[in-house]
Amino acid sequence: MKIKLVLVGLCFVNTITAYCQKVQFAPVNSVNDSLVLPNFSMPKPSFWESEAVRIGFTPTLLFGAAAATWNSREDIREKRNRYIPTFKYHFDDYMQYTPAAVTFGLKAAGVKGRNDFKRAAITYATSVAIMAILVNGIKYTAKVERPDGSSKNSFPSGHTANAFNNAAFLDREYGLVNPAYSIGGYSVATMTAIGRGLNNRHWVSDVFAGAGIGILSSQLAYFFVDKFYGNKGDNLSLLSQIEDSENPSFLALKLGYTSAFESIVEDDEEEALAKMGWEAGIEGAYFFTKNWGVGGQFTVAGFPFNKSRIDTPRNEYITKHVKSADIVTESLGHLTMSIGPYCAIHFSDRWNLMIKGLIGYSIGASGHIKLKMNAPEEQLTPEEIEGITIASYKPKNVVQFTTGLAVTYSFTSNLGVSLYSDFNHSQSKYIYHLNKNFLDANEPEFLTDRSPLNYMTTGIRLTAFF
Repeated sequence: MKIKLVLVGLCFVNTITAYCQKVQFAPVNSVNDSLVLPNFSMPKPSFWESEAVRIGFTPTLLFGAAAATWNSREDIREKRNRYIPTFKYHFDDYMQYTPAAVTFGLKAAGVKGRNDFKRAAITYATSVAIMAILVNGIKYTAKVERPDGSSKNSFPSGHTANAFNNAAFLDREYGLVNPAYSIGGYSVATMTAIGRGLNNRHWVSDVFAGAGIGILSSQLAYFFVDKFYGNKGDNLSLLSQIEDSENPSFLALKLGYTSAFESIVEDDEEEALAKMGWEAGIEGAYFFTKNWGVGGQFTVAGFPFNKSRIDTPRNEYITKHVKSADIVTESLGHLTMSIGPYCAIHFSDRWNLMIKGLIGYSIGASGHIKLKMNAPEEQLTPEEIEGITIASYKPKNVVQFTTGLAVTYSFTSNLGVSLYSDFNHSQSKYIYHLNKNFLDANEPEFLTDRSPLNYMTTGIRLTAFF
């Protein structure tokens, strides 16, 4: 019996000792032979774990993207007008409501989500009210003209704000149940945003701002309603028992600015005509472990040309037909598909760094270089209004190498925002076909330009984990 008591005592002492190693007690004071126990308090969350960061981090990045793309709106729209000038499909008018319809459909079917039906409905109504105030307040104050010229209420995109508000609602209610809900919701929201641009109803900066407002509205609604309701109608304790995968497999949408190390095209005075540009695309990877995976990306990049002014005649044709004009060149562009290994380094539950090395195939887009006359349209022929073609060009398809890194902040268990930077290398080859009317005697009609194309891309990714 004594041996048993001694063993029990040792186990108790060992347990207390181990506990005390984890919890730092304040010195114990003896007051009138009584034991005074210290006060326990939870550690304060760091700045990056604070409620303000969780609510505002992603919207702030999206607002920053709207500001960064403001001066490139027309260059990006030029791509749309170049390839799909007659695109007009109204899927975005209906797709914006899909995530919310799915959320309430799941609740009506009895599928357990974060909140019960009543609390979810109140939260959703609150988010819609916040979104409507923000969107309409800015729209009719900024008065930005739409790209199709139909009205002056373009900024921000209300369709996009509604779509991302609904996607955030689906993510918060059912993201813990299955990450496929989050990925599907944000994919539909992104397609809505893309549709607004393809239909020429919004500038790219409009949809970035709209996405930021939509996510912010949902975040604020959950913040205020959770404060008011507490745990009433909340199923988080039940959903917290569902285990997430620790492997950071992801699917992301990306947009960034590109900067070439060398001038891609120069004029006669060696002034850079195409050096800065933009990139957009989809990226994803499947991780076999917590640190290693394989993935790839599908990107479109464009390098708009600067405009050069012709004020002095160069040959007989220009002397006769052109006194003053602008050289307008369709941007150099290429589509790239790449694949390769990914490595993830985890700093915490919310922060990680991903490093990649990809090899891919780059397909170049053909283009034209035209003269746009500086004269009223009534004084010009239809050909002159459209622009007189000086030359056309066709880039060769080449192999492209990409290496880069991305820092990701996860504001939910399956959704995050990344800042990324990629280095891209290929050996470009352009074949130019020149209009013989603009050539002097004995000048060749075909020219070939070979040079390395090295450029950096810096931008943001909306990242969904699965």
